[in-house]
Amino acid sequence: MIRVAIAGVAGRMGRALVQAVDAQKPELLTTAASVLADDPALGQDIGITALGQPTGVMAVTDLEAVTDDFDVLIDFTSPTSSLVHLELCQHYKKSMVLGTTGFSAPEKDKIARAQLPLVFAPNMSVGVNLCFDLLARAARVLDDEVDIEIIEAHHRFKKDAPSGTALQMGEVVAKVLGRKLDEVAEYGREGSSETRDPKTIGFNTIRAGDIVGDHTVLFAADGERVEIAHKASSRMTFAHGAVRAARWLSGQPDGVYSMLDVLELGAD
Repeated sequence: MIRVAIAGVAGRMGRALVQAVDAQKPELLTTAASVLADDPALGQDIGITALGQPTGVMAVTDLEAVTDDFDVLIDFTSPTSSLVHLELCQHYKKSMVLGTTGFSAPEKDKIARAQLPLVFAPNMSVGVNLCFDLLARAARVLDDEVDIEIIEAHHRFKKDAPSGTALQMGEVVAKVLGRKLDEVAEYGREGSSETRDPKTIGFNTIRAGDIVGDHTVLFAADGERVEIAHKASSRMTFAHGAVRAARWLSGQPDGVYSMLDVLELGAD
């Protein structure tokens, strides 16, 4: 049995993770969970809201108090909290599945140097990671003959923009084309009076309603265009991917892995 801790268990993603882990019993079991100090769920059984029945696991504020109770931590919280949890997992030799987005470049560098079994991905969806593989293939075939635009949409509460998934899509395409994303990314075009630079990769962001997550990469040439798109209708798709990653990490040596590793996909 793999014992799972869930950070931010009272949030929408946290509740979805509880449900996804519960669906994998007895192979996986949620045995620890955390919430913020001012959350009404503090000290409450995590199963009441997420499953409609008690689990015997009470939400705590500090996962360090329950490190003996879990093998792997799943974290979709915030950059600040996730970095604290990363250090905790390194110190206590726990595995970690990290799906938080919005990290700065120095924070990403810190994660890349982590010494623990870690799956770090901006999107845990199996479908999105399949899209990463398809994007690399499309970019390799279409090369410099197309204009590339990335359009993403999320719910009104999402703070980072563009999304981590959109940026990763741009990274995948830019790498295949031999470009550096930070040099060619174009974030909106308001006020621009120049014609489109064919080397740029455009990003367009929508924040509205309760959109779970839509991503489309457009490869447009004269006379035709190719679109690779993914639309998520439920947070459970991310939760199921994270649980799959947690299972895969069991027995893995220290290293920073991606969902492409978990899924054995060969994207560049």
